[in-house]
Amino acid sequence: MAAVPPRTTEPPDRSDDPPGPHGSGTDPVPHPDGARPPGPGGTDGALRVRGLCCDREGTEALRDITLDIDEGEILAVIGPRGSGRSSLLGCLAGRLPIREGEVWFGDLPVHALPEAARTRMRREHVGWIGDTPRLLPELTARENAALPLLLTGTGSRAAHRAAREWLERLDAAGFSRRRPAALTRAQRQRVAIARALVTGPTVLLADEPGAPLRGLDRLCALRALVAAARSHHITTVITGTGTELVGLVDRVITLEDGRLVDPAPTPGAPTAPETCSLSG
Repeated sequence: MAAVPPRTTEPPDRSDDPPGPHGSGTDPVPHPDGARPPGPGGTDGALRVRGLCCDREGTEALRDITLDIDEGEILAVIGPRGSGRSSLLGCLAGRLPIREGEVWFGDLPVHALPEAARTRMRREHVGWIGDTPRLLPELTARENAALPLLLTGTGSRAAHRAAREWLERLDAAGFSRRRPAALTRAQRQRVAIARALVTGPTVLLADEPGAPLRGLDRLCALRALVAAARSHHITTVITGTGTELVGLVDRVITLEDGRLVDPAPTPGAPTAPETCSLSG
C-alpha cells in the first residue's frame, strides 16, 4: 500500500519573522505568479479512474466509471442533479469510500490509502471549491483566504501576503478586510476561489462553483476560476448542470444516473486569458 510521503520542511515557525513560511529565510509559499508544486511523491497531476463504483446512503451513485484526466487539463462534468457529479469529485478527492475500482492521483493509489494519508493528500495537493463558500464568519476575507496556509504551519506574514495577492488577482482586494456578512454572494465566492488556490494545489476540484451566483456574476466567477487554473497548469475538474462551461474548458463529459455518457466533441477549445481577473 502506497502512502503520501512525509513533509520534509522544518517545524513551523508561527511568528511573523522572517517572511518565509517556516522562518527559513526562503519563501516557498505559492502565489499568483509562482510555479505549481509537484504532486505527491513528485508525480504529475494526472488523474485516472478505472471501473469506479460508489454507493451513497445505500444507493448506487456511480457505476463503472473509467476516465483519464491529463495533467493540466480542465474538465467539466455536467449532468442533471443526482447524476453522480458530486460523488465523482468526492471519490477523486478521497472523501467517499469506493465499492469497486481504482482512483489514481499520478502514481498514488487514492483508493488504497488510509484515511490519514488521504487527508494529508487533500491538505497538501488538492484545492476544493463547493457550491457554497462556507467562509468563517468571524474572519475577514483575507483571513479566510489565508487559512489553508496557516493550518499547514505557514507563518502569518507569508500566508496573508499570498492571500492578498490572490484576492488582488481575483478583483477582491477592495473588500479583503470585510467579514463575510458584509459581502455579496459573488464576493464571497471570489474569496472561496482564492482560498482554494492559495496553497498552489496540483489538482483543483470545483463542485458547482457557480451555483450561488446568477447571470454575469456566475460567468465571471467561472471565467476567473478557469483562467487561474490554466495559467498555473492546475489539473481541474468542475461540475455543473448547464452548458456555461462548454466554451471555457478543454473537455466536457456527461453523467446520467451514475453512468458516463458517450462524450461529444467540445466545440471550440478555448484560448484562455493569462489573467484570472474578474474584470477581464
